[in-house]
Amino acid sequence: MRKLLSTLRGRLFALLAALGAVTALAVAGATYVSVRAEADQLFDYQLRQTALSLRDQGRIAPDEAASLADPSLDYVVQIWSVQGLELYSSRPQGMTEPLPPRAVLGFSHQRLGGQDWRVFSAATPLRVVQVAQPLAVRQKLAAVAALRSVVPVAVALPLVAAAVWWLIGVSLAPLARVTQAAQAGGANALDALPTDGLPGEVAPLVEAFNGLLARLAAAFDAQRGFVADAAHELRSPLTALKLQLGLLRGAAPGEEQDTAIARLNGGISRAAHLVEQLLALARAEPGAPAADLPLDLSELARQAVADVQPLADKAGVTIALTAPDPLPLEGDPQALRGALRNLVDNAVKYGARTVQVSALRGPQGARLLRVDDDGPGIPPDARERVFDRFQRGEDVSAVEGSGLGLAIVRAAAARQGAHVQLGTAPLGGLRAEIRWPG
Repeated sequence: MRKLLSTLRGRLFALLAALGAVTALAVAGATYVSVRAEADQLFDYQLRQTALSLRDQGRIAPDEAASLADPSLDYVVQIWSVQGLELYSSRPQGMTEPLPPRAVLGFSHQRLGGQDWRVFSAATPLRVVQVAQPLAVRQKLAAVAALRSVVPVAVALPLVAAAVWWLIGVSLAPLARVTQAAQAGGANALDALPTDGLPGEVAPLVEAFNGLLARLAAAFDAQRGFVADAAHELRSPLTALKLQLGLLRGAAPGEEQDTAIARLNGGISRAAHLVEQLLALARAEPGAPAADLPLDLSELARQAVADVQPLADKAGVTIALTAPDPLPLEGDPQALRGALRNLVDNAVKYGARTVQVSALRGPQGARLLRVDDDGPGIPPDARERVFDRFQRGEDVSAVEGSGLGLAIVRAAAARQGAHVQLGTAPLGGLRAEIRWPG
């Protein structure tokens, strides 16, 4: 029973069966009471008609007297003269005393010989007619009639229960198909579940689950692509490190060995930077734990500029900061600081001489982190493509990088509820902007 109630079909059937049982009992009870009342009225009608028919007769014929004297007849008929003389009496077996000669006209109850009787009396100027019936007999006959009327309800109840069980099964058949489809797939199956024929209450649940499966499929595809791209990108620097290590082993002490060591150190630095960028991208991807902390975009812009300032000074690049007012926000300070640092770092590396960093309020209360430069910029048709992983600009032969900077920026901004867009800066180069809606 517990296993049955653990299923949706079992719960629905139990609830409907309980409701049906209560309804059937109520209907049966009401029917029983109603039929008993109608039977009592019918018996009263028979008593009255019998008394009235005998009252209107001048005398009782012998054959009629014989039928009234039948011991199997439940009725008792007694006729009295107005002087109290008994003119006729049919007394069944077990009746020890006659009806009283002083009758109450109409219906009444009498207690005779230890029994309760229902009596109807009618009078004429010459005589009084009384017809009586034991209440026990009336009640028994009424109960039998009432029970017979309840039998169809009792017979129909299990049939209705079987029909309800079948109908619930038919109604849940689409859900069973969804279950079978979910069980039929393998461990890596993320195909959408069928939604045809589902009830309106269940369809949103399955559609939401399909949405979850779609997001999981997209996340797994992105993860597989990320691993494949990362393996491909790591293969080259690791191979270069092995070659440089071999050259170092074969280099003679002196200038040649120093050059090999410098190359090996540069290769290690590039590999370490690539690994750091991969870790930063993994932290910025959807699904990674996010920190929602109070922060100030203006202060965050100052910190990011301070991080890149040594590289800018070495490259002879001027960085100007505009952050006049505090811009409070809730988000991940580390992720946003890294994203802005990547934007400024890209501007410095890719040939800009002047970089303008701004933290300000835009139209309709939007909050902005903006980086403008006077570098070569990015052609409009390539601006969306540079957000892909390991995608770099066209002329990158003189610039070291992993092609992950803008991918990290977009992922970090998306997790903070912001949007990244590229455009043309007033300085003539590239404008990169992180925008939060107002």
